[in-house]
Amino acid sequence: MNLENLCKQVVAEARCTGAFIRKEGQEFDASKIEHKGFNDLVSYVDKEAEKQLVDALKTLLPEAGFITEEGTDSTKAEEFNWIIDPLDGTTNFMHGLPVFSISIALMQKQELVLGMIYEINKDEAFYAWKNGGAFLNDKKISVSKAPKLANSLVATGFPYTDFGKTNDYLKVLGAFMAKSHGVRRLGSAAVDLAYVACGRFESFFEFNLNAWDVAAGVLIVQEAGGKVTTFKEGGDPVFGREIVASNTAVHAEMLAVIGENW
Repeated sequence: MNLENLCKQVVAEARCTGAFIRKEGQEFDASKIEHKGFNDLVSYVDKEAEKQLVDALKTLLPEAGFITEEGTDSTKAEEFNWIIDPLDGTTNFMHGLPVFSISIALMQKQELVLGMIYEINKDEAFYAWKNGGAFLNDKKISVSKAPKLANSLVATGFPYTDFGKTNDYLKVLGAFMAKSHGVRRLGSAAVDLAYVACGRFESFFEFNLNAWDVAAGVLIVQEAGGKVTTFKEGGDPVFGREIVASNTAVHAEMLAVIGENW
């Protein structure tokens, strides 16, 4: 399998689906919003985008299975599985806030081998394949060289469905506000990870995430020279429901701040 060629084909398919999402966003009808759970929103756009992506990826790699957010196809395969978020940042999309993305990853058994994040409004395709480096619109990217947390811009995501750890989260947030250049919340974990990979953020942390939110970004950050863990070393950042991604240099400080306050 030529991962580089496959990756570029995935980018092309994401751009096509992104054009559909962009068009629908211009005339989106808020009355068509559905609720999967409290503050967990979905629309026909998410569902149709996922269907388009699944159909395209089945053509590119017929033997692969799927892990999808909206459940278009949940047939897992033994060796290869696509992990798809067709619209990461759905709440932003529904409110007309132009920060949302498509996230697609490919796992071979338990290893990430391909990741692609398409930031729709800026027409920025971030992608990587195993041992191939990370790219933004065909230009190689790398993480920031900032040496310390004090030189860093930190990204995060606020709790929006599970508020059981809100107080702990606010303590961590306060600590990062005091120890960095600032904290930003864009509303798309995939975009946050892509921005770590290209050096716009030095680090990103969040909890209560799903594999489709982060899988592509984990590989892209790693291939860009960054580091990704759970809140403690040794966990699984793809399926472990919590993540810390950084430019590597500030990672120990990130974990220390979380460990002291979480």
